[in-house]
Amino acid sequence: MNILDQDIKFLPGVGPNRKKMLSNELGIETYGDLLEYYPYKYVDRSKVYTIHELTGDMPYVQVVGHILSFETFAMGPRKERVVAHFTDGTAICDLTWFNGGKYAKQTYRIGTRYVVFGKPTVFNNRINFTHPDLDDASKVDLSSMGLQPYYNTTEKMKKTGLNSRAVERLTKTLVEKLPPLPETLPDFIIASRHLMGRDEAFRTVHYPQNAKDLERARVRLKFEELFYVQLNILRYASDHRRKYRGYVFSHVGEVFNTFYRDHLPFPLTGAQKRVIREIRVDVGSGRQMNRLLQGDVGSGKTLVALMSMLIAIDNGYQACIMAPTEILAEQHLQTIMQFLDGMDLRVALLTGIVKGKRREEVLEGLLDGTIHILVGTHAVIEDTVQFARLGFVVVDEQHRFGVAQRAKLWSKSENPPHVLVMTATPIPRTLAMTLYGDLDVSVIDELPPGRKPVRTTHVFDSRMTTLYDGIRQQIHEGRQVYIVFPLIEESEKSDLKNLEDGFEVLRQAFPEFRLSKVHGRMKPKDKEDEMQRFVSGETQILVATTVIEVGVNVPNASVMVILDAQRFGLSQLHQLRGRVGRGADQSFCVLVTPLKLSEETRKRIDIMCDTNDGFRIAEADLKLRGPGDLEGTQQSGMAFDLKIADIARDGQLVQMARDEAQKIIDDDPDCQSPKYAILWYRLRQLRKTNINWAAIS
Repeated sequence: MNILDQDIKFLPGVGPNRKKMLSNELGIETYGDLLEYYPYKYVDRSKVYTIHELTGDMPYVQVVGHILSFETFAMGPRKERVVAHFTDGTAICDLTWFNGGKYAKQTYRIGTRYVVFGKPTVFNNRINFTHPDLDDASKVDLSSMGLQPYYNTTEKMKKTGLNSRAVERLTKTLVEKLPPLPETLPDFIIASRHLMGRDEAFRTVHYPQNAKDLERARVRLKFEELFYVQLNILRYASDHRRKYRGYVFSHVGEVFNTFYRDHLPFPLTGAQKRVIREIRVDVGSGRQMNRLLQGDVGSGKTLVALMSMLIAIDNGYQACIMAPTEILAEQHLQTIMQFLDGMDLRVALLTGIVKGKRREEVLEGLLDGTIHILVGTHAVIEDTVQFARLGFVVVDEQHRFGVAQRAKLWSKSENPPHVLVMTATPIPRTLAMTLYGDLDVSVIDELPPGRKPVRTTHVFDSRMTTLYDGIRQQIHEGRQVYIVFPLIEESEKSDLKNLEDGFEVLRQAFPEFRLSKVHGRMKPKDKEDEMQRFVSGETQILVATTVIEVGVNVPNASVMVILDAQRFGLSQLHQLRGRVGRGADQSFCVLVTPLKLSEETRKRIDIMCDTNDGFRIAEADLKLRGPGDLEGTQQSGMAFDLKIADIARDGQLVQMARDEAQKIIDDDPDCQSPKYAILWYRLRQLRKTNINWAAIS
């Protein structure tokens, strides 16, 4: 058995109770898990200070000296504070224990030389260390102390004595006990990328002598983690391309050309033309297309998707577009029917509310091939829905569908249909390379002509009267306004303005205007009615929660007010802002917050006011929040399990790892060459324990 698979309870110092705590709190079950539980920070233990040099605002430091005496102070029933007076000959300081004082008095001896390590503060005009670490100076080689690792632990662990220092001792025991670890990367990668060996990297990352060694160890471990993720993705994509033949759309015919000539509502942008060409090459190549189409709200993705579906129809196939909500599906249906008005094509809707005879007609039309384009929600993937010849599938806002749901679409066809995945949530390149590594990526990076960028401003909630005046002026000019609340009803733990109370406040503030109200707990019919009142212009203000984040298209709406904007993530703020600016008029987005904001929130608000570029916003969001929090990474079944690498901050390493992995797949697509045996063996080991990162499309 591999020693790293050994049960953690057999490590000296652990045992059954600590094993249970490590397992429940940190997920540490084996020697390997503990080895991969990396320190979150390091403190330099090579320098020794004198007590005379210390001030209360210094970070963790160490001094060497001896205890002069102990003093005990009562702190209520059965509680005491124990203070040791300590000197190094330059001055006297205090070592204080609020818990464990009895243990300190029994363990530490007056007159013995100790190395004291802790955070200095000032109490009663004297330097004080609370709950410091003490080591017998005769047993410590200060010249070899290097950087001391610190490990995250939970409150529960600390109560049982399993603090950072205890975890460090266990790690030290493990590192000393381990035989040299076998290498998992071939020599040629280690040499060409100047990487540290695996065994040395593991030992150094826990006990580095200096910052340079630590950095080299971290680069090696991060590279390996990212390399195997990329190798798995690229191996999967390569297998998939060879295994699945795609339908060949050999020509662009009358349907496409008629639409392009007579029905195109406005000239295509250069970016739209480029993406259609990329799709055209894919669908004519004989391999199944899996393409991710990224583009900001309003960039014209739906038109590109429709024109791609028309190529499928020209070649005798049906097409389908799947949206995450009924509102968005109906929006797509209306848009597509407007585009195709006057053309002899049958477009149908299939959502949960399409029932009875109407549903029967849709199912029959799909089966006999008379329906050319189906627009629907996840109702499309139900077993009862069968197509005559499904050749092209568009999945919109795909992060809202699980992997298994998307895979079900494949069973609707003899060969897997071509798949175009669309998202208005811009995905940073490093994240796309990992999360959607098996998809080819197209980007629409320009807005249609005539669109003006939305002007974004930040307003404190003490200035609401001025804001109301601005809203009034816009409505008098014939525009409409969204006002978004973060909550539906009051939460005990929250001081958020809730929508119900807020709606009443707004009705009183704007007695001369009509208001609609939409939130997630309304019945679909009521929600739809309220939305329609706003779309038709019957109401001037739509008060809503984030249900309007996706898919509401009202070109006349020119103002988006987001209350308690500090409660939203960057991507969500960007999505909400995308609801305005859809007409030719100048549009505005107003972010309303309280005066007191955290540093991180202030950064988010500033980024929103500075740029309309979705990719810059997504990059910033990734850096601020980390990949696991980004909308999409959790829902897609691809929760990140990286132990040391960070997709946001290690972009260069992601690219380097992908380049190396691509070379190997190109050289050995069957994964059989003895030259790479070490890699295929390691990948099989990892695949047994980890999620299959690549099963995405």
